[in-house]
Amino acid sequence: MLRFITRHILTGLITILPVLLTLYLLYWFVVSTEAVLGNMIRLVLPNTLYWPGMGVIAGLVLVFIIGLLMHIYVIQRLFSTAQQVLYHTPLVKSVYRAINDFFHYFSASKEKEFEQVVAVTFDNGMQLVGFVTQAMPEELPKGLGDENSVMVYLPLSYMIGGYAVLIPRKAVRTLDMSMEEAMRFTLTAGVTGKPMDT
Repeated sequence: MLRFITRHILTGLITILPVLLTLYLLYWFVVSTEAVLGNMIRLVLPNTLYWPGMGVIAGLVLVFIIGLLMHIYVIQRLFSTAQQVLYHTPLVKSVYRAINDFFHYFSASKEKEFEQVVAVTFDNGMQLVGFVTQAMPEELPKGLGDENSVMVYLPLSYMIGGYAVLIPRKAVRTLDMSMEEAMRFTLTAGVTGKPMDT
């Protein structure tokens, strides 16, 4: 009986948590931009001209403009200089670099010369879904790997974490999955099933 209840509670959590987290992030964005940018707009505009939601719209416009500016060489150089300051700031550098690298790795705009979602087959026949993080041997630490090896990240299910392992190329087989589909599949331990076509 207890096992039955526990199983259904876990099923309920797996079902509702992604929805709640998504709604919370949207709520946080709306409230934060409305509070910060809304107050700034009220300093410029009379209260009679201000209406709720202007802060959110201003936030979306600001993010859009930043995206456009990042295509300008001078802005890219300034941003790179600011990043170097963060990279040399104690405590901040570790957290910022990890988050920045994570989002750049899964960015659709990043050029990738190797199929990233792969199935790794071990000698005992076991297969794991992984992500190729480094296919070029010259980019690996000195003395680690050769031209017949690739670095593959094997994520753990139900948590943020995993292992970076050096795998022989012959043990790696590419999969017809997007990065998002593969990450969702592995992090939920296959509970999501076969990714749906979009």
